[in-house]
Amino acid sequence: MVSTLDEQRAYGGPATHDVTNQAPPLTPYDASEDTALLEGLRREGAGWAEEDLRRLGRQAGSVQAQEWADLAHRHEPELRTHDRYGNRVDEVEFHPSWHHLMRTAIAEGLAASPWADDRAGAHVARTAGGLVWGHTEAGHGCPTSMTYAAVPALRRQPELAKVYEPLLTSREYEPGLRVPTEKRGLLAGMGMTEKQGGSDVRTNTTTATPTSEPGVYTLRGHKWFTSAPMCDVFLVLAQAPGGLSCFLVPRVLPDGTRNTFRIQRLKDKLGNRSNASSEPEFDGTVAWLVGPEGQGVKTIIEMVNCTRLDCVMMSAALMRKSLVEAGHHARHRSAFGARLVDQPLMRNVLADLALESEAATTLTLRLAGAADRAIRGDAQETAFRRIATAVGKYWVTKRGPAFTAEALECLGGNGYVEDSGMPRHYREAPLLSIWEGSGNVNALDVLRALSREPGTAEALFGEFARARGADARLDAAVARLRNRLSGASQTTARRLVEEMALTLQASLLVRYAPPAVADAFCATRLGGDWGYAFGTLPEGADLDAIVDRALPGGN
Repeated sequence: MVSTLDEQRAYGGPATHDVTNQAPPLTPYDASEDTALLEGLRREGAGWAEEDLRRLGRQAGSVQAQEWADLAHRHEPELRTHDRYGNRVDEVEFHPSWHHLMRTAIAEGLAASPWADDRAGAHVARTAGGLVWGHTEAGHGCPTSMTYAAVPALRRQPELAKVYEPLLTSREYEPGLRVPTEKRGLLAGMGMTEKQGGSDVRTNTTTATPTSEPGVYTLRGHKWFTSAPMCDVFLVLAQAPGGLSCFLVPRVLPDGTRNTFRIQRLKDKLGNRSNASSEPEFDGTVAWLVGPEGQGVKTIIEMVNCTRLDCVMMSAALMRKSLVEAGHHARHRSAFGARLVDQPLMRNVLADLALESEAATTLTLRLAGAADRAIRGDAQETAFRRIATAVGKYWVTKRGPAFTAEALECLGGNGYVEDSGMPRHYREAPLLSIWEGSGNVNALDVLRALSREPGTAEALFGEFARARGADARLDAAVARLRNRLSGASQTTARRLVEEMALTLQASLLVRYAPPAVADAFCATRLGGDWGYAFGTLPEGADLDAIVDRALPGGN
């Protein structure tokens, strides 16, 4: 049979459906092909993980993994409150692609397995893996992050940690609600916020009543944001007789009965839609005390340090993925007689995005290195981690929405349609600034660290000192920052933390990045030779060197 298009061609008619000047599919590609990432991995003590990281990068960029990501996003989780007989079950059902992503992430050590790994750099390797596997889909990073962060909090109650930690650190993914100790691997969630307080968790009204069994309580209350309700156990905050306290809540009790965990609804969110976020009600819910009564915030603070680092990591991964998509499009799309990537103005945009991405990746790995060394007892790195993680969480997650918007614009109208994947990245980006404390919460946390823990400022300036004399603009920024500390207040907190972040990123790039990258970053972010939007690098910036370093596969 002769097609209509063939007939048109035979008679000289228009071939209206010939596809030209469009980028081919990006997949398959290697998500680990990132020079800044690999250099940081080695520098921060996890070079031994490079072979596994490269293998994971190829898998992340495969046609199959990218299809999983798309399907998990398109087929959102569904809440099933009752079974066919009317029994309350409160289960969340996911598309098979979600389970494929989760199974891979956990098997690759992206959940809690580093806590069972004695090798120096184990936590760095996990963060690097997140930067690479983050090229797939962001939603499933929530339960893996919370599972990772639950372990140090749970260790405040050794008898509970002895039971649950081996299962939380397992690399086995076993979905479905069953008695936790009968499973090969567990996932942990958290339920901190309530509708009347949000980040102000001390205003929680959920109550915890002691039972006759030591350490066992019953909870009553309503949580506002409890992510990943399909998890096996949860760390939650509630008001005990001795004050706000932390508790472990299993979905299934040791005798096999369902604990009271009534999911009232799943949140209809802007992004992160593949992941379920819920409002559960507790009413006679059985819980085990974690840490002393009245020390709930102190108990979960290590958990917060871990999840805030993951927010930085996920933002950096989102930036990198968006940059790779934008660069791929620009290499294959032509306009006004030349490829987009060869147009000077587009090259300026890509180079500016590349600077931001490399700065975010380099800072993420430095924070991961500090966490790894702090966990192993390094006091100096503990102090640095305390302030630098809050600084990084504030700034890198703030840059994400503007970054993804600019990367989307590089694709023009092609980027505005769902099939491109760019709208998903754009909707995801704001979450990471909100999760684990909004910008204001993190800025105030930096002020708290400066006032209550003087060693944190010394640790931060000690980090700056490692690059002293290498760049005059950096030296001037450090001096300005030191002067600004004396007048720090809530009103100026955001400005202070922004300058801390830019100075820290610049100091790392001056020490570790090529001169073209470090010079352009210092000239723009510290020296003021920059506009208000991406793509405003100065005339003398070495755009070719920056772009060629950032984009995989050369020009």
